[in-house]
Amino acid sequence: MDLPPERLDRFARHIVLPELGGAGQMALTAAHVVLVGCGGIGSPVLQYLAAAGVGQLTLIDGDVVDLSNLQRQTIFAEADLGRPKAEAAALWVQRFDAALKVTSRVGTLGGDNADTLLEGATLVIDGSDNFATRLTVSDTCVRIGIPLTSAALGRFQGQVANFAGHLAEQSCYRCFVGDAFDAEDCDSCADDGVLGAMAGIVGTLAAMQAVRVLVQGAATLGDPQWGQLHLFEGLVPSLRTMRIAKDPECRGCSIAS
Repeated sequence: MDLPPERLDRFARHIVLPELGGAGQMALTAAHVVLVGCGGIGSPVLQYLAAAGVGQLTLIDGDVVDLSNLQRQTIFAEADLGRPKAEAAALWVQRFDAALKVTSRVGTLGGDNADTLLEGATLVIDGSDNFATRLTVSDTCVRIGIPLTSAALGRFQGQVANFAGHLAEQSCYRCFVGDAFDAEDCDSCADDGVLGAMAGIVGTLAAMQAVRVLVQGAATLGDPQWGQLHLFEGLVPSLRTMRIAKDPECRGCSIAS
């Protein structure tokens, strides 16, 4: 695969980075990312992955754009109110870079359709807002052998991690949260509030960690940091990292290993 001159110009600032280079940019161009959730986290993730030239994007969301979303979901405008988020997000990608292939899937990801929706991805990024979806995404990624970037946000706290639970020695998202949250019981932004800029920070960090996975083996930036959970505290601010150990009793990844 060769990049035409206009694409070389577009990604010149990437290509001159020794840690990324032309090989890393080619890896991004060849990648297929499935984004679960196009809201507060999904918006900046999508913006920076599209800007990075990720060649194929599949966007999954069952919600519609609401006025309260505009405080933090920066890919949407007033003209998008009432439109399915996945469709509005896909339109944003098409306007931003017509060379990218983008597909929207309006609806909820669940056990009955997860394999079909995630199959064929280079990487899945989960920015959904409930544990039931998050655990379904994680278990599916383990089962069909796809790495996962997981990002979550609440008030002034955020967390981002790359997981490869399909690999024998690596943990999965279920190793982190266990089985107790296997339900739709997350605290909501409507109840607890969230600072819009926090969504930008967490989503951008998730995009950075996703790039690490996508260029693995092609560029020196490609250290996925599997199982390292990065915790950002916005009020201080501070960033700390903790390692998520593989749970030998985890029903999500112990069978796969």
